[in-house]
Amino acid sequence: MTARRRAACPSEERPERAFLVGVEWPSGETGAGPARLSVHESLQELGRLGATAGLTVTGHTLQTLRTGPRPATFIGAGKVAEVKRRRQERDAGVVVFDDDLSPAQQRNLERDLECKVIDRSQLILDIFARHARSQAGKLQVELAQLEYLRPRLTRQWVHLSRLGGGVGTRGPGESQLEVDRRRVRERIASLRRKLDEVDRTRTLHRRERQRVPFPSVALVGYTNAGKSTLMNRLTDACVHVADKLFATLDPTSRRLELPGGQPAILVDTVGFIHKLPHQLIDAFKSTLEEVRRADVLVHVLDATHPRWTAHRRIATRVLEEIGAGPTPVVTVLNKIDGLGPQPLTGWETPSEADANRSPEPAAPLRVSAKHGLGIGPLIAEIARVCGRNQEVLHTVLPPGSGALLAWLRRNGAAVEADYTDAGVRITARMSPKLAGQLRKRLARHETPAAVAVRSAWTLRC
Repeated sequence: MTARRRAACPSEERPERAFLVGVEWPSGETGAGPARLSVHESLQELGRLGATAGLTVTGHTLQTLRTGPRPATFIGAGKVAEVKRRRQERDAGVVVFDDDLSPAQQRNLERDLECKVIDRSQLILDIFARHARSQAGKLQVELAQLEYLRPRLTRQWVHLSRLGGGVGTRGPGESQLEVDRRRVRERIASLRRKLDEVDRTRTLHRRERQRVPFPSVALVGYTNAGKSTLMNRLTDACVHVADKLFATLDPTSRRLELPGGQPAILVDTVGFIHKLPHQLIDAFKSTLEEVRRADVLVHVLDATHPRWTAHRRIATRVLEEIGAGPTPVVTVLNKIDGLGPQPLTGWETPSEADANRSPEPAAPLRVSAKHGLGIGPLIAEIARVCGRNQEVLHTVLPPGSGALLAWLRRNGAAVEADYTDAGVRITARMSPKLAGQLRKRLARHETPAAVAVRSAWTLRC
């Protein structure tokens, strides 16, 4: 009995075997818009997503569609028969489509292929569910999953088509499907209320951080580009790092020391991907708010990936969708230690319109977050971009302003002070947040000297 039970364990824990299906459009690419991957690259990425979700990929197939997807099965009848035959030969229990399927297409395919059928969005949602650690992350993932599931509910119970029965209980009643839909709606409403509480808490924390006059810098980019490794290298944050897609979901904030003694808040955020499900963007709106409100974005790219320029366009498109397009960007090519002797190719100089929208250097900075290469120039560039928004103040403070000067230096202002008999003549470079707090501190004192100081303000950018 024990031996048989032990022998059965490996088969019981064997990962699911998957067969992948991709669609090639007349242009030879998959997706829509300027940010696209080729169908082969998209399928390779789908295979990595499957491996991250615990699937064993046994094979794949492609179909070229000339006139758009089939309404009933997305792919043609002949391709459906081929997929059924090949997945049976490879003993695959799940078929994964690289494109989103409608609920009807998914049901028809499961009936024809006689196995479980999922699409790319459902696979990504499963990965997010595996990697969610915080309570807020779990709530966000569950909400996205239920929003995806709601139109796909089918009638699972063919018996007892109406609840209730007998004398005194006759009537339309409620079918099991209606019960399921009602419970899903109630759960979605409950999750939204809980996430509203999380959003309010994060808003309060964000306001507290805004009282601290430090610029906010957000790490953004394609998934698995090395953002968490770079976060650990810059701040010793000890963020979880893994060579997997979407290993980091929850935002992490740490203090970053910039040259000249000015600190900043560095935020690590969730990565982006080709065909990112819109349910995730809606559910993670409070997390993505950290990106939208950042003063500077550090766009991290994987230099070893052959299509890192496409990854750059995809991430840029997502940033524009969430309202972070106008934010200044520092572009970073990570993992340069894996390039070898070959020169870097593929960098496209930003157009004049892009340069006016989000200024960035003519070429990306090259770093290796794992080995610490190029970190110094990166920190200097972040400080330079943060400094573009700083205000320069020339004024004279009355005698006895030592506490105010100490407060300015402690909060990262670069101060040049010249002590005279009439007071302290200062030239200070500071963030707009710190300048606003300094105005409030000066406004609290209504002495003639303080009024004279305030009237001497001269600000320039």
